[in-house]
Amino acid sequence: MGLLPNRLRGTSGITDMPLQDAHDDHRRPAASWFVFAASVKRVAILLFFFCAALVLLMVFLEERFIFFPTPYDGSAAWHPQGVDYQDVEFHAADGTRLHGWYLPHPAPRAVVLHCHGNAGNIAGRINMAKQLHALGLSVLLFDYRGYGRSEGSPNEMGVLQDARAARARLAQLAGVTESDVVLMGRSLGGAVAVDLAAHDGARGLILESTFTNLADAAAVHYRWLPVRLLLRSRFDSLAKMPAYQGPLFQSHGNADRVVPLDLGRRLYEASEQVEGRGKHFYLIKGGDHNEFPPHAYYEQLDQFIDSLP
Repeated sequence: MGLLPNRLRGTSGITDMPLQDAHDDHRRPAASWFVFAASVKRVAILLFFFCAALVLLMVFLEERFIFFPTPYDGSAAWHPQGVDYQDVEFHAADGTRLHGWYLPHPAPRAVVLHCHGNAGNIAGRINMAKQLHALGLSVLLFDYRGYGRSEGSPNEMGVLQDARAARARLAQLAGVTESDVVLMGRSLGGAVAVDLAAHDGARGLILESTFTNLADAAAVHYRWLPVRLLLRSRFDSLAKMPAYQGPLFQSHGNADRVVPLDLGRRLYEASEQVEGRGKHFYLIKGGDHNEFPPHAYYEQLDQFIDSLP
C-alpha cells in the first residue's frame, strides 16, 4: 500500500483521521469557554460603567432626586375660596424672596408654622390649613425656594434658611416670640421642623410621616446604591431630636410605602420626653404616605394643643 507518513500511522497501521484534527476537537470546548468568559467580562465592564455614570449623575444632580417643586401656574388653586388669608412675602438670610399664606385666627390657641414635604407647593395644602384653622390656630403656610411663588432653587441649607425666615415672619405677624411658635412638618418638612426645634426650641413640635434621616429614607428605595456614602444632603433628624426638649406629637401610617413606619418610630424614640406626658405617638391604621389624615387624628391633635404650656 505504500508508506504512510508517521503522523497518519496508527498503532495498527490504520487511522480514521489526522491526529491534528483530533487535537482540534479537544481544544474546541476550551475555546468556547474563553469566548463565553470574554463576553461576560465585556458585559460586566459595560454594567460597571453604566452604574458609575448613574452614581455620578445622582451625585451631581442630587437635589433633583430630593426636591420636586411645582412652580406657580396661576391656576384657580392659587385663589382658594372659603378662607381668609394674607399673601406674605419675606426674604431668607441669603436674600432669596419667599412667599406664603397666613391664616390668622382672631383668638388663636396657638401659632403654627407648617413645613410641607418635598413635592408640590402650598396651593395643595390649603384644605389642611383650613382644618388647623378650625382648631383655633393661626397658621403660616410657606413655600421653600423654587416652590410656588418663591424664587431660587432648593437645597438642604437653603430650605432650612427659608424655614427660619418663615418663622421670624410668622412671629412678627402674630405678635409672639419665635420660641412661642408651634412647628409642624410633614415628610421632608418634618426634618425641617426638627432642625428649627433642636436649634432654637419651640412651644410644640408636630411631625407627620417623617424619617430619621435622608440616607435611611433613600436606602429604602435605592437598596443597590451606597446612598449613605453618596448623599451630601443629610436632613439628620435622628441626631438632632435629643436636643429638642419640648412637647412632641408624632403620627405615622402603618401602610406608608414612601417612609416606612419603622423610620418614624425610631425618630420618636430618640426624643427624651416621657411617653404619654411630653410626647405622644398616633398610629394611623392603614394610612399611606400621601393620604389626608382621618378625623380622629385631628381630635388627638386638638388634645395635644390643649396640653401645650
